[in-house]
Amino acid sequence: MYKKVETNLNFLEREKEIIKFWEENDVFKKSIDVNEGKEEFCFYDGPPTANGKPHIGHVLTRVMKDIIPRYQTMKGKHVLRKAGWDTHGLPVELEVEKKLNLDGKQDIEKYGIEPFIKECKNSVFKYTSEWKEMSDRLGYWCDMDNPYVTYHDDYIESEWWALKKIWEKGLLYKGYKIVPYCPRCGTALSSHEVAQGYKDVTEKSVFVKFRVKGKENEYFLAWTTTPWTLPSNVALCFNANENYVKIKAENGEVYILAEKLAGKLFENYEVLSTEKGSYYEFAEYEPLYDFATLEKGKKAYVCVTDDYVTMDDGTGIVHNAPAFGEDDSRVCQKYDISFVNLVDTRGRMTEECGFIAGVFVKDADKLIMEDLDKRGLLFKAMDFTHSYPFCWRCNTPLIYYARSSWFIKTTAVKDRIIASNNSVNWMP
Repeated sequence: MYKKVETNLNFLEREKEIIKFWEENDVFKKSIDVNEGKEEFCFYDGPPTANGKPHIGHVLTRVMKDIIPRYQTMKGKHVLRKAGWDTHGLPVELEVEKKLNLDGKQDIEKYGIEPFIKECKNSVFKYTSEWKEMSDRLGYWCDMDNPYVTYHDDYIESEWWALKKIWEKGLLYKGYKIVPYCPRCGTALSSHEVAQGYKDVTEKSVFVKFRVKGKENEYFLAWTTTPWTLPSNVALCFNANENYVKIKAENGEVYILAEKLAGKLFENYEVLSTEKGSYYEFAEYEPLYDFATLEKGKKAYVCVTDDYVTMDDGTGIVHNAPAFGEDDSRVCQKYDISFVNLVDTRGRMTEECGFIAGVFVKDADKLIMEDLDKRGLLFKAMDFTHSYPFCWRCNTPLIYYARSSWFIKTTAVKDRIIASNNSVNWMP
């Protein structure tokens, strides 16, 4: 028989009464103990960062995560629910940097690594009471009195144990990867983080003259939107299947560029020859700068070919600096071309770079263009509006940068990974 619901119910008070009942009767612990010795179901909470306040997104994820352990408990399984705290990462460090009025890695090192870590540890549990209150109000059951914490030695040692096992299996190797990198924070960003910080900016793109080796008045004409990468140039890339023309311009100079794009840069010119891009493979040219120290036995300042070169913009010839682009890196590795990186981890030109040493890359653009213009190697500069990524944390322009890193050779265990994934009933 139905009972009429009272119209003056106070749902907030009823919620508090239920929470009080659970606490006084230790209902959460009893729900675990009742299935002691039965089949185990393992649940470790994906750890939030405790120095940030919980928000509506956490409400959703906590509700969804709570469903699974409750369901497995109702099925009669023994379900320990372990809470956790993520105490590493930039959110913690950035908050402490603001508190101490520090600006980046170098300031942290001057302040002292150990004192800085101590401040981070003091900061990291700033909002645990808010997290506990939010979890209780949601009816989210998890052992928050005995959590795993990522800065605790037992957690860190478990990570080293896993890494050691990977090393023993021959799956760990060192290399470098081109990543979106914030020179102010000193860290790479994930693709999701990069997506948060795009802005439309207008910058200078340049058409640069690379003198053909052994020729006095003949140039490969290349285009770039990042003049600061030019001191690290080691190759020029053509599309092997496209036509390239050698033309004589009205000023008497000879230029080589894509046939489809010549009309965009020149009104009147004489075509001296037409060849496929493959014709220029391994042709040599004079470097713009002599700042770089080349790897012994490696090639440099040669023309290469690859399909990523398009005829949409520029000249059909792309300047390659392997430290600052995925395609550049891939192509230069394929041709065994010397790796050159003349930018430090703070985004500043290195001490080898003469007149631009110590200058932030974006500020170096103007100085490089002025220098090339004085030397007669700047064909043209023009405004170029495009969407550019900025760090969502500190608003610094990101750069695509080669970072030396350790990698796990997942390709060696690809079949096992796929087989394991196929054994899981993924929902949805």
